[in-house]
Amino acid sequence: MRVILFEDNTAIRDSLSILLDGMPGIELIGAFPNPVQWDRQLRDAQPDVIMMDIEMPGLDGIQATQAIHAKYPLINIVMLTVFEEEDKIFRALCAGAVGYILKNSTPIRLIEAVQDAHAGGAPLSPSIARKAVQVFQQVMHNRYAPSDAEPLTQREAETLKYLVEGLSYKMIADRMGGISYETVRSFMKSIYRKLHVASMTEAVAKALKDGLV
Repeated sequence: MRVILFEDNTAIRDSLSILLDGMPGIELIGAFPNPVQWDRQLRDAQPDVIMMDIEMPGLDGIQATQAIHAKYPLINIVMLTVFEEEDKIFRALCAGAVGYILKNSTPIRLIEAVQDAHAGGAPLSPSIARKAVQVFQQVMHNRYAPSDAEPLTQREAETLKYLVEGLSYKMIADRMGGISYETVRSFMKSIYRKLHVASMTEAVAKALKDGLV
């Protein structure tokens, strides 16, 4: 199988490259510090599996996953990250990732994750699998619970829209005309209060369920 790696940490990228390229049946066809040029890098490479970090300069892994999945839906993307937050798991899976593996996994588990993804599976680290179930339960609860959300202001609705698209608070601040990070946080607090939610995952789920964006 043909594999591409996106990882901004040089030491991790080099060690993973050695690990992947040394396994029979795996051909590492590219290892890049960020996915800013993903379209050019994938155009001729035609990988079967992409291992994708989340926080990288220029373009984060979740946004890249969403863009890649839209253009190349048959490529299996596995998130490889240190983050265990529910909102990142939710956003990554919604963006099109088929797996979510923590960087502290054993080398054998990392190889198995690539093989599982290529075989049509959904590789998840154990702690991530539990949280994925919890996210699913939250989404289903919000989907069938009656909506009593208070109307959002135009700026709050805009903030929520960018949140659903996977943007970070800093990116949202830049997109909204260079407002401050703290202003975005203030909008989010108001959104949580009005939607009667307690997390970013719940806010996104309720936005999608109620057609707020």
